[in-house]
Amino acid sequence: MQWMTYGAVTSAVVLVGLAVGVSLPLLSLRLAAWGYGPFAIGLMAAMPAVGILLGARLTGPLASRTGSRAALQLCLLVSALSLLGVLLFQSYGLWLLLRLLLGLALTIVFVLGESWINQLVVDAWRGRLVALYGTAFAVSQLSGPLLLGVLGSEGDGGFWVAIGLLLLGPLLLIGREGAPQVERQAMVASGLLTFCRAQPAIAWAMVLFAAFEALILTLLPVYLLQEAFPQPRVLQMTSAVVVGNALLQLPIGLLADRLPRIALFRACTALLLLSSLALPLLLHTPLIWPLLLLFGASAGGLYTLALILIGERYRDDALVRANAHIAQLWGLGCLLGPLLSGAGSQWLSGHALPGSMALGALMLLLLAARPQGLARYPAPPPH
Repeated sequence: MQWMTYGAVTSAVVLVGLAVGVSLPLLSLRLAAWGYGPFAIGLMAAMPAVGILLGARLTGPLASRTGSRAALQLCLLVSALSLLGVLLFQSYGLWLLLRLLLGLALTIVFVLGESWINQLVVDAWRGRLVALYGTAFAVSQLSGPLLLGVLGSEGDGGFWVAIGLLLLGPLLLIGREGAPQVERQAMVASGLLTFCRAQPAIAWAMVLFAAFEALILTLLPVYLLQEAFPQPRVLQMTSAVVVGNALLQLPIGLLADRLPRIALFRACTALLLLSSLALPLLLHTPLIWPLLLLFGASAGGLYTLALILIGERYRDDALVRANAHIAQLWGLGCLLGPLLSGAGSQWLSGHALPGSMALGALMLLLLAARPQGLARYPAPPPH
């Protein structure tokens, strides 16, 4: 196994997590300070979902023309330029377009980066090494809000730090080998409905976790502000969710190499349902802190286990195609989560955010309980 390459690719993707963790809360807080409501902020958070859907379709053609490594490096540069545009031009309409471009570029980064990682690791260590990647990514997102708390949300320092991190990523990948080989005729975004029908639980888990990620980094700070928490406490509580995500990933990875992975998947789903239901009840009590940890841990465990289940089955083209389907489903979750929760928070109930997560977790639990919900499935066809 190429350990140095594993470390370089993991580091490059983790830097993206840190950049996102700094910039997305800053963007939402900036819009809230300008007087925009939850729906407008949710619309901004959902805009990259369109870019994600486009990026999933472009991953195969781009990687087949330039190679997976060069495509990943190029998209990191495009992401940095998108954030630079957000920094230089303070217009809501333009920010929508730049967020779309950012979503497109980062989708290709995640599809190719996670495919590269899964291709490198051996199956006996897959749970631990994929979980190590997940933990590092979660810690990077945790560090984002904490770093933003140090830099302050009033100035532009957070944006500049995020841009610098994205520019560092391509340098780490220079000379690295072992990336998935994508054939020129590969159509990585085809067969999504077939993928969903064959593996409904993993498909819905990706939608749910994408909605979770978008909500935590965008609408959770707004939700907590509306519940009368001061801004420093809001950033700490947001970070606590990401800490929970990070804390459980390595234990899950260890267990996934020793216990039935499907049973672990179902357990994480049940924990997410229970923690979502308890969130409004314990929000203003000391018990909210362990609950936020459990909330983040259970959601993050779903993502890690889904990656493990995919990585044990696919290689090269098939692996990139499967991850492109995951990206499409991620885009759907990023689109639906902020829009539905933002609209519900503004027009139905202030607790729509945890309520929507509880409903999604219940649906996933029902899907995962079915024998065919997590059955093995064939690699999606190339076209």
